[in-house]
Parts: sequence; structure tokens; C-alpha cells
Amino acid sequence: MINEFPVFDGHNDTILDLYVGKKKRSFFKKSKRGHIDLPRAQEGGLGGGFFALFVPSPKPMEEMPGEQLDGGGYKYPKPKPLSLEYALHTTISMMAVMLKVEKEAQGQAKIVKTVAELEECLANGTLAMILHFEGADTIDTDLHALHTFYAAGLRSLGLVWSRDNAFGTGVPFNFPDSPDIGPGLTEAGKRLVQACNELRIMVDLSHLNEKGFWDVAALSNAPLVATHSNAHALAASPRNLTDEQLKAVAQSNGLVGINYHKGFLREDGRSDKKTSLKQIVRHVNYIADLVGVDHVALGSDFDGAKMPENLRDVAGLPKLLKALRKSGHDDESLKKITHQNWVRVLGETWK
Repeated sequence: MINEFPVFDGHNDTILDLYVGKKKRSFFKKSKRGHIDLPRAQEGGLGGGFFALFVPSPKPMEEMPGEQLDGGGYKYPKPKPLSLEYALHTTISMMAVMLKVEKEAQGQAKIVKTVAELEECLANGTLAMILHFEGADTIDTDLHALHTFYAAGLRSLGLVWSRDNAFGTGVPFNFPDSPDIGPGLTEAGKRLVQACNELRIMVDLSHLNEKGFWDVAALSNAPLVATHSNAHALAASPRNLTDEQLKAVAQSNGLVGINYHKGFLREDGRSDKKTSLKQIVRHVNYIADLVGVDHVALGSDFDGAKMPENLRDVAGLPKLLKALRKSGHDDESLKKITHQNWVRVLGETWK
């Protein structure tokens, strides 16, 4: 039976979970741990997504010594920049995990490098995986690594995570706060964007500060994309986009993938266990009403964030589609949100 609404997802950290998880789990066996494995992906109708390679800090516990603020907000210092050597070694090791998943999938999952491959996977039920780097920490400023990784299958690159690197400034995990934090792209960052345009690598703006965002908007000839961010007007996290940023994304024929993390959804910024998936629908509808349904999709942050209580993992995606339909989205709109918008933007970006 053909799934008319396969969900193509803007972001997951499943490879990271398979790589560093304290309790090893198989991608091919249904697990109670984590958010994505192949059986649950098939159960939930996941057609594919951007499989992020994120390099954690060597001492991750140092990343989050948070401070509660009066009024219910919070503040976290940004993690320190990574050494290129450490980032490169970790990225290559994680790539090996992803390649192993593809090999052991026996045709049930495929790393896609073209839109034709993506469309074929969505049509026949093969899980489509895009190789994505969450942060350019593993790229040297001469950009030799960029060309090497492109040859190895890299098709999407986030300029920063929520820490600074040689290319730009990441936003911290504060609340409430503005994304207008710190300077714009460095000269190396501007060269990186131009090189990505030439290679047709998608540039991901999630985690990037506002001045960096506007630098990319001025430089890039591709649609602007934030793979896993929300509306700042609804939740004042610097990880979310202002109305002016959302309008710029739409003007470029770009796209925002809605992040399911509770703290980026809620008006109070808290990871409250009672958070409903209706909060996801609220952000989808806000952006659709502001700039059009062609410019909003899904970007879960599965295996990297805290999910709403009634969307425990990828197997719960049908509940989200039901909630979107109940809020007024018809078949045409649901197809755009679940996968067609991603296919359009990648087609225009990858050429």
C-alpha cells in the first residue's frame, strides 16, 4: 500500500545516539530507547530525513550548567569551540556508523544524493537518508574538507551549532532571548556559503545567530532553510526565527522545519512533561498563516530533544498528522508539509 503522506523530516540525531549511546541498540530492532529505529520509522510513516552528524563536546556535562532566572527564564553559557582534529576524527567515525546502517539495511534504507533518488525512495518505501553536518566544526578554513566530504555524500551543512566556530556565531540556549546575538559571518564563513552554493550543498540556518542569517540571505543564491527551528513570536528562544526572518525564508522560496522540542514550542520555554503535540501544530499554522504553507515543514529533532508527551517517538507521527488535519489542513496541504516542500527546496538547491 502506497503512503500518500510519507514524512520527510528536517533533522534527527539518531546517528549520534547510535554512536555514543550508553546502552547500544540496533537500528534494525524496535527499541524502547531513543526515538528512531527502522521498525518504528516504518510504523510511523517516516519516509526519510536529514540524518545529522553532530560532534558533541569532549566533556558534554560542561555544556549545560544552567542558571534559572527570576520570572521563570533560564540562561546557559555557550560550549567552547572544538579543535578541528577532534571534530574531524569524530565526524569520520560517525560517518562510518551511517554507512554501516545503509549497508546492513539491505535496501530498506539509502543515503540519497539527488532529488531523483529521494523521490524514488519516497515512492517505494525505502528510508531516504541525507548526510548532514550539524555545525561546520569539522571543515577547515581552506575548505579542503568540504570538497572531500561532498565527494563522500555530504549534501547539507549547518554553519554552526549553538557554539561559535571559525565560520560564525551560534545562539545560546537561553530563554527568553533574541537571536540577534553576536557578529555576522566571518570572512571564512562567507567563503563557505559561496562554496556550498557552487557545490549545491544546502546551507542550514538553524542554530545561527541573526546577523549570520542576514549575511547568508545576502550571499546565497539558494533557498534559505532552517531545518529545525520554530516561530520566535510564539516561543522567545533564540533558536527560533523572527517574523522578518520567516518572511525572508519565504521570499527566497525556502523552508522552515518545525522542531518538536518542548522548550522551543512553549511560550514559557519550559520542557514541561504536559506539553502537547498541539504546540507543534500551533507553530506550523503560525508560519503557514504568515508566509504560506509552501514554506513550512517538519524538523523533529528526534534523538536530540525532549518530545511532547503524546509524541514519544517516530511511531507517533500519525497522531501529528491527525492533529494537523483536525486544525484545517487538507490532503494537498498535508502533502506539502510532510514531504513535497522538502522535495521542492532540495530540487532547487541541489539542481
